[in-house]
Amino acid sequence: MEIRFIADNNVGKLARWLRMMGYDTVLFRQKDDGHMIETALSEDRVILTKDAELVRRRLITEGKLRAILLKQDDPRLQVQEVVAMLSLNYHFKPFSLCLECNQALVSREKEEVRNRVPARVFGTQTQYTECPACHRIYWQGTHWQAMVKKLQSLQAEGGKNRITS
Repeated sequence: MEIRFIADNNVGKLARWLRMMGYDTVLFRQKDDGHMIETALSEDRVILTKDAELVRRRLITEGKLRAILLKQDDPRLQVQEVVAMLSLNYHFKPFSLCLECNQALVSREKEEVRNRVPARVFGTQTQYTECPACHRIYWQGTHWQAMVKKLQSLQAEGGKNRITS
């Protein structure tokens, strides 16, 4: 089973980075730590937090639930912390999840998105994916290229395996 995460609200940018890398990461926006712990237990997720009190909860200290107390404030450094702590080795499935709602992206034919993307994009791009939940359309344009560069830079700073797109 692949590792899955639940990030509390104070590490929201980390959640986006992990989604960009292809890791199933729920962003928990509520303040009720108890509900987040229940969700982590029921869905077998690793908690990501900067909240020292949260990681002192009995379920975590007894090893029944995994949690990572992040020390860094910079999301890029937080990614490196998570990768190091869990020995993830930078083995990514980039751009497989919606950055906004964490759903698996679905391939779409070009004609299916004709009226849903800018005309310039439609004229230059051939491959599209869509989030089945929020219906965002993704394509390999300049934003995608910028994200690839960010991931490659992150990998160069601390990774071991090559990122494939």
